Amino acid sequence: MPFVTRLTLQSGDGELLDSVVSDIKDRAERKGVELKGPHPKPPSRHSVPQYKRVGVDETFESWDYTVYTRVIEIIDHNEFARNVAEQEFPPRIHITADIEQFNQTGDS
Repeated sequence: MPFVTRLTLQSGDGELLDSVVSDIKDRAERKGVELKGPHPKPPSRHSVPQYKRVGVDETFESWDYTVYTRVIEIIDHNEFARNVAEQEFPPRIHITADIEQFNQTGDS
C-alpha cells in the first residue's frame, strides 16, 4: 500500500519559497523520487491592526502581508520525504507534513 506524503510550505517571501521548492524538486529528480507538484495555492492576504496603546481604540496604519503556499506530494518514498520534512529551512519558511496511506484496487 503506497504512502503519499503531502508537504505544505508557506512563506511571506514568494521568491525564497520558490527557491526552496525548486531545490526539493531538483533533489527528487536526481534520486528518482515520484513527486507531484509543486501546486501553488492562491496567495492569502492578511491585515493586522496595530494599536497605539493598550485598551485604546487608537491605531496606527494596519500591517498588511501576503502568505504564499506551495504543496508537494511525494509518492511512496518515505525516507526522502522524512529527510525533506526534517531538514533545516530558512526561518521564513513554514512546513507541515501530512501522510496518507492508500489501498490499491483489489487489496483487502
